[in-house]
Parts: sequence; structure tokens; C-alpha cells
Amino acid sequence: MTMKKVLIAIAVLAIIAVSGAFYYLDHVDSVDITIKTDGVNITVEADTIFFQKVPAGMEQEIGDYMADVINDPDSTVESIKKDVTDIAERYGYREVNVRIESQFGVDQLPMPAVVSGDSMYPTLKDGQDLIVLKTDRYTVGDIVIARHPEYGLIVKRVGKIEPERVYLMSDNKKVERIYTPTSVIVRTPLNTWVPRSAIVGVVKEY
Repeated sequence: MTMKKVLIAIAVLAIIAVSGAFYYLDHVDSVDITIKTDGVNITVEADTIFFQKVPAGMEQEIGDYMADVINDPDSTVESIKKDVTDIAERYGYREVNVRIESQFGVDQLPMPAVVSGDSMYPTLKDGQDLIVLKTDRYTVGDIVIARHPEYGLIVKRVGKIEPERVYLMSDNKKVERIYTPTSVIVRTPLNTWVPRSAIVGVVKEY
């Protein structure tokens, strides 16, 4: 190899080394965060370039946050990604990529719930644990969790879907009569219309 070729090779290596240094500097403050959850269990994995160790406490803080927010019917994939990004940025990361993985797929968010009452008997029983997939995609016949202005969160079956509202029905058709000395009180399981925006998600595991 001639001296000229040697100098060219050295120059090329120097350029590669400088490019590598700039790449490292550009990515040293980036982190990929993967949150894995089945609606009950949660694990947090934070990966950085060249497997650099993340700051102490960051994964724990994200895990603690997820333990609270997984039960929140108002949380969404977007709100969780934003909040987790904010946490990572407080630890010095400027580029944050957040990924949620569940049994329903990537960026599909499950939520735990518990049945209260017997309006969905015999399909669902009082005290039964549920796993809900938060989604606005549902069809007639699906069991869903919805917000009700009087009763809070309710679990019902979708009976009808209109452009702006959804009719929810109870599986339990039993009519209860309570006799008093002066009257008869008739109680029927709740069937009700709610806005489409009131649907939290579809019950997937029960």
C-alpha cells in the first residue's frame, strides 16, 4: 500500500470515528421504554444505546405510575405515553420512545374491573374479576364498561348502536317486586342509553 493510500485510509477511519462519536452524542440521551401489562401485572423495561444503565429510580417511578393509572378509566394509550415521556425527560432524556404491550397487542391498553351487582347474571356474577380492553370499537352483543351519570361505571351488553348513542342492556331479565304495607315496588335491571363517548371499553376476559 502506498503512502497516499495509507493517508486516505486513515482519513476514512477518522471520518467514521467522528461520525460514530456524533451518533453516540446524539443518542446518548435517548431511551426506549417498553411497558408490558395484562391489566394486572406490570413490567417496565428501559433500553438505551450501548445498554447504558438508566438513572436509578426511573423504572420504579414509571412502574408506580402505571400501577395507579392502569385502574383509571380515563387513562388512554396517548395519555400514558405522554406522562411516561415526561417522567423520562425529568431524568435527562430528550428523545423518549414509549411502547405498550399487552395480551391484546401493541398499544392496546387493558384495565381491570370487578362486577358489582347481579344485573348481568348469569353471564357475570357479583364480585367477578374482569379485564377490559379500552377501545371505541365495539359491536352489538359485546359486553362493555360504560360511564353512567347516576351509577358511575356500569357493565352491560350492547343492544343497539346509533351515530351518537348506544343502548345498553342487562343480561338478567328478572323483575324484583318488593311489597310494603301500602305499595308494591318493582325493580328491573338497568337498561339505558348512553353517549358513545361514555363507553370505556370491551370486556375481553371474565
